[in-house]
Amino acid sequence: MSIALASAKHIFGLKSKVANNICYHDEQTIVYPSGSNCILYNIDQKSQKFIPGSDKGEGMTVLAVSPNRRYVAIAEKGEKPTITIYDLHSQRKKKVLTSQDVQSTEYVSLAFSPDSKYLVAQGGKPDWTLLYWTWEKSKVLAMTKTSNPQNNPPIYQVSFNPQDNTQLCVVGNGIFKHFRYSEGNLKPFNFQKIDPQNYLCHAWVSDERVIVGTDSGRLFLFESGEQKYEFSLTDKKEDRSKDDELSGPPQITAVVAYSKGFACANGPGSVLLYEKTDDRDYFKRTREIKIPSDTSSADPSRATRQIITCLTVSPSEETLVASTDLNQLYYIALSSADLSKGDLAHFEVLAQPFHHGNVTGLDVCMRKPLLATCSMDRSIRIWNYESCNLDLYKEFAEEAYSIALHPSGLYILVGFSDKLRLMNILIDDIRTFKEFTVRGCRECAFSNGGHMFAAVNGNVIHIFSTTTFENVSNLKGHNGKVRSVVWSTDDMKLVSCGMDGAVYEWDTVSSKRVGESVLKSCSYTCVTVSPDGKTTFAVGSDRSLKEIADSTILREMSTQEHMLTSVVLSHSGRMLFGGTNMGSLWSVQYPLTSPGAWQDHQGHGLAITKMKITYDDQYLITVAEDSSIILWKIQDKEGRGLKRDKEVGWAEEILITKSDLEEKNSMMAELKTRVEELKMENEYQLRLKDMNYNEKIKELTEKFIQEMESLKTKNQVLKTDKDKEEAKHEEETAELMEKQAKELQDLESANNQKLMLEYEKFQEQQAKMMKMQEDYERQLQEMEETKARSEEELTEYYEIKLQEMTAKLEQSSEEARQHSREYEETKRQIEEDADREILDIKNKYERRLRDEKEANMRLKGETGIMKKKFTSLQKEIDDHKEEIKKYQAETQKLNNIIRNLEKDIAGLKKEIQERDETIQDKEKRIYDLKKKNQELEKFKFVLDYKIKELKKQIEPRENDIKNMKEQIQEMESELERFHKQNTQLELNITELRQKLKATDKEMHQERQRVRDVEAVVRRFKTDLHNCVGYIQDPKMLKESIKALYQKHVQEDITESASVDADIQKEYSRQREHLERSVASLRKKLTKDSEIHRADNVRIMQENVSLIKEINDLRRELKMARTQIHDLEAALGLHRKQKNTDQNTLAIIAAKTPGALMERDLDERRKIIDLQKIEIRRLRNQIEEFGLMSRTSSGNMRLPPMEQSA
Repeated sequence: MSIALASAKHIFGLKSKVANNICYHDEQTIVYPSGSNCILYNIDQKSQKFIPGSDKGEGMTVLAVSPNRRYVAIAEKGEKPTITIYDLHSQRKKKVLTSQDVQSTEYVSLAFSPDSKYLVAQGGKPDWTLLYWTWEKSKVLAMTKTSNPQNNPPIYQVSFNPQDNTQLCVVGNGIFKHFRYSEGNLKPFNFQKIDPQNYLCHAWVSDERVIVGTDSGRLFLFESGEQKYEFSLTDKKEDRSKDDELSGPPQITAVVAYSKGFACANGPGSVLLYEKTDDRDYFKRTREIKIPSDTSSADPSRATRQIITCLTVSPSEETLVASTDLNQLYYIALSSADLSKGDLAHFEVLAQPFHHGNVTGLDVCMRKPLLATCSMDRSIRIWNYESCNLDLYKEFAEEAYSIALHPSGLYILVGFSDKLRLMNILIDDIRTFKEFTVRGCRECAFSNGGHMFAAVNGNVIHIFSTTTFENVSNLKGHNGKVRSVVWSTDDMKLVSCGMDGAVYEWDTVSSKRVGESVLKSCSYTCVTVSPDGKTTFAVGSDRSLKEIADSTILREMSTQEHMLTSVVLSHSGRMLFGGTNMGSLWSVQYPLTSPGAWQDHQGHGLAITKMKITYDDQYLITVAEDSSIILWKIQDKEGRGLKRDKEVGWAEEILITKSDLEEKNSMMAELKTRVEELKMENEYQLRLKDMNYNEKIKELTEKFIQEMESLKTKNQVLKTDKDKEEAKHEEETAELMEKQAKELQDLESANNQKLMLEYEKFQEQQAKMMKMQEDYERQLQEMEETKARSEEELTEYYEIKLQEMTAKLEQSSEEARQHSREYEETKRQIEEDADREILDIKNKYERRLRDEKEANMRLKGETGIMKKKFTSLQKEIDDHKEEIKKYQAETQKLNNIIRNLEKDIAGLKKEIQERDETIQDKEKRIYDLKKKNQELEKFKFVLDYKIKELKKQIEPRENDIKNMKEQIQEMESELERFHKQNTQLELNITELRQKLKATDKEMHQERQRVRDVEAVVRRFKTDLHNCVGYIQDPKMLKESIKALYQKHVQEDITESASVDADIQKEYSRQREHLERSVASLRKKLTKDSEIHRADNVRIMQENVSLIKEINDLRRELKMARTQIHDLEAALGLHRKQKNTDQNTLAIIAAKTPGALMERDLDERRKIIDLQKIEIRRLRNQIEEFGLMSRTSSGNMRLPPMEQSA
């Protein structure tokens, strides 16, 4: 029998409802609450340390870290609220503060004094009591009620003056007060009449100035309690959305001050930075920092609408950290914010994004160190419990009720309100690939083999195949909602429990119930199974833990006043854990005993909803209604557990879609090409630089060689000069040595004589001194004798005088008694007189006294106020005097030190001077080189600055170039379209030109034919004229007509045949051409009616001209016909006499060759008839074309064709 050990390793979550819920311990460590713990999180190492909450507390309400960063004060809710102070270095409890004077159940604000020795605590409703503690002695020094007794508005924040332990500031709804601690009381001061506002937060920016924010978006600067300035926060109205405008002005929910200025939370997701200006009395807005949108969310802008509840700045003032109402932590480096002033900056997520709703589902993976959670915040999160990181995160449109993780870690099963979805866990996304029609699935679980999964729908358990997605079986039997399902280790059994008080065992192969335990008085919430599948543990509403085997309850462990909401047994079967409705973890003694034994571990702030143990029994994961996830390190008393095969290790496979892989591969290829290009460019730049540097090195080496040669020549010259000077100096030293030796001898002899004289004088003086000493001793003896005699004489004289004075004293005392008797008598008489005068004066001055009393009472009030001011000022003056004395003493010490140092400096200066002379030559050289270096650095700085400027100039130009390129592309596309239109129009023009050429050719052919007909007629006329010449000779006339017939009629037959063939060809060619042109015109007419109106008009004009030419030709033809008719009339030929005419013509033709002209004329008539038929057909087509083109050509009409007679 043993109780397993459990210790918290990592906590994911933040408790946003705790006031001042984010503080800095040191530059790398932040302090924040989560569950019922206070976490010390190291940002660099990503490790956590824990300060657990008290057992009896009902949860934290306020957090405060001392200014010296050594202590943290945690206020906890309860029947009597408590404040616990811990040492941040050792995480040990220092003091627990409670007070009977507080009627409230909680504290709303805490603050340490500047020297960290005092603590001020603001109680909550209904009394709003402010307590001033010396916390090391657990003693309340003073207390006061801060709220107004009339309407009792709430208080939000209290703080110390950063320079004064005795001065406090309190803000609330319509409350802005300053208090000063003196003589055991907290007294308000600096009271000013101002318009009441709902003050939400404040921060001291100096020892007299306070920045205060309100719920109406107003930010005030108070100095000595008087409103000095109001900041305008609504400069950028265009940034605010319609939702913000409807919800009213942004609230100032948090303010934090630092050395350069202060930062304030301005409405949803926004922080404004203000910095001191040159005059030090005014603050200027420098930056706006926004919370970034969440790309993993179904509503990315939801993250930007978070309310920032707390702001804090790191001790070095390099980092600003913010916490929000949705349990998130964000940070930004203030140095980076300063670098890009004027632009909009964005926060970054600190640690990981946490859940901010009730965590409803939890599951762990067998092959990977992963755990999955789902929450009422509509998010699904995949966590790595070894690295303590968030691997994957996605928000959905609906709330997720349950979650199950496949043993392979590649799939996830999530129960939504509408459907049950099976999803792929990809490298960077969670995507649905199969949906099941299971509505509102509150529980789901994969089998240990992963080949099946169970899903709960109300009181029915559906079992599906993971491979075929078929509904294998439906397990029906529960009368209430099923609250928990667990698979046995071999997947042969499934255990379920429900609100109907039933715990059932199901055979998954036969889908039959093989075991049951029903207790209708208990509503079960969770169940777990032993590794052998024979024993079941269940917890429910009857406050007990039951051990069930073979459908009977073997043991029952009472949990007393606590209720267990979940239970889990380790895979080794040696550790049993339970989760309570208060959020604590119980490590239960296993096997169970009655009464049971357990160890309580403080963890969550609300009821634990789910618990899971990893498959290697190393970690226990718990989730709760307070949105927190706790990772516990567990082991049994003997330190045993399931040993994981280290050779196998965790699975490293991940899923990725083919499209994503192709996209990433293409991106990699692009990046590789870009890297190659950059490498080539860098190599080219390096080569250029190397060439430049080589040239510079060559120049410098040449210059150096030249200088060396010049220095060598100078050195040779100097050596020769030196040799000469040495020889010269040797001669001079030899002369001086001789001279000095002579002088030395002379001086020695002279000094010896002087010494002899001085010694004689010394002997004389010594004799005189001995003589004078004897005289002084004799005089001293005589003086002592005279002194003794004079002392004796004086004592005798003063004794006689003392006797005389005593006699006089007795006489004067007698006189004094006499005088006193006289005085008493005179006094009595004067008093009688004075009584009468007093009675007169009393009435007179009583009236005056009343007036004076009234004035005095008035002045006393003023004097009291002045005395208070005087005492406070006197105290300040005394403090300043003491400080001045301290400073004077320090100044005196420092002056002594300065004098000693000055002496040392003087000695050192001499040494420095000597060394300076030796170093001076080298320094000159160094100075020249430094000067050159400075010039080069200046040149470099100028070039860097120019490069930066050019880059800045290039960026907008590149944008302009990009825009212009887009415009050019658009223009090119338009140009291409115009080119197409132009080519189409050119094709139309070429077709029309070909048509025009054809009509010209036809016209020339017609004219040629007319000319040919005219020639034939002329020949026929001449032949006929010749025939007429034989009119008197019938024989000859007959022959000539025969000849005429033969000549004209035979030619006409052959010619008519050829003419018929030519006409047919021409007719077919013209017909095909006209059909093609009409078809193409019909197709393009509807599209290009507006564009080609001018062309249509021009074509119409050409048609008009052609019709005019045809009419002219008809007129000529008509005239030719009249001429022929005249000739026929002249010859007497008529249609009635057709046969005779032919005979006569034959006779004439026989006689003369011109008789065949008539035959030619008949053939011409046939041609003209054919032309008429063709002209009629063409006229009909033109009329149809005219009707179709009437919309484009307006009222224009073709001239009517003249009918031939």
